[in-house]
Amino acid sequence: MADPFVRIEGLRKTYLLGDKRLEVLRGLDLEIAAGELVALTGPSGAGKSTFLHLLGTLDLPTGGRILFEGADVFERDEDERAVFRADTIGFVFQSHHLLPEFTALENTMMPALIRRVGREEARRRAFLVLGLVGLGERVDHRPGELSGGEQQRVAIARALCLSPRLLLADEPTGNLDPQTAEGIHRLLIDLNVRTGITAVVVTHNERLASALPRRLRLFEGRLA
Repeated sequence: MADPFVRIEGLRKTYLLGDKRLEVLRGLDLEIAAGELVALTGPSGAGKSTFLHLLGTLDLPTGGRILFEGADVFERDEDERAVFRADTIGFVFQSHHLLPEFTALENTMMPALIRRVGREEARRRAFLVLGLVGLGERVDHRPGELSGGEQQRVAIARALCLSPRLLLADEPTGNLDPQTAEGIHRLLIDLNVRTGITAVVVTHNERLASALPRRLRLFEGRLA
C-alpha cells in the first residue's frame, strides 16, 4: 500500500516555563489521506494551534514524527523545511494579515514573488485563484475597500497562489459574523471539491465542523 499523504506518529510538544513542564501534545497518532477535508475542534488550550504549527513545520516537535508521503519532514534542515513549506503548504489564519497599501491582486501575488516566480506568472496565478474564490471583479481593490469576508477570501487566495497540496486554516471565520462565516465555510468545501486540495481546519464553529467530511477533537493534548 502507498503511504498516506500525512502520517503522524507519537507527536509530542512540551514547553518549559521556568522549572515547570507544560505538555501541550501528548502522543498524537493520525493519518490524513490526500484530498481529505478535516475539521479539528476542541476547547481553548487543547493544543489545536500548536498542532497546526507543527503540521505546517513552523515549529519543531518535542517527540514523534510527521511524515509526508513517507518522508519525515523534520529530518530536513531548516532551509530545506522552508522550501518544502513554501512549495507544499498554504496557511490561512483568523486575521487575514493583508498589506493595506496593496491591491487584492498584489497581496495574492506575494508568495509567488517571494519564491522568485516571474512577475507575469505571479499575476497569472493570482488572477486564477482570485477567480476561484469569487473575487475576479475585485482584483484592483485594496483591503480597506473590501468587506471582512472578501478580505478573508483574498487571504485564502494568497494561500493558494503557489498551488499547495495542503491547506491549513486556523479559525478562518473567527473574526466574521455568522452570515459571512457561512460563505467562507462553503468556499472551503467548494475549493476542496474543485481542486482536490487536502485541508485541515481548526475551528470552534460547530456548524463548520459538522459540515466537513471528517471531524477530530483534541482534548488535553490527545485526539479524542
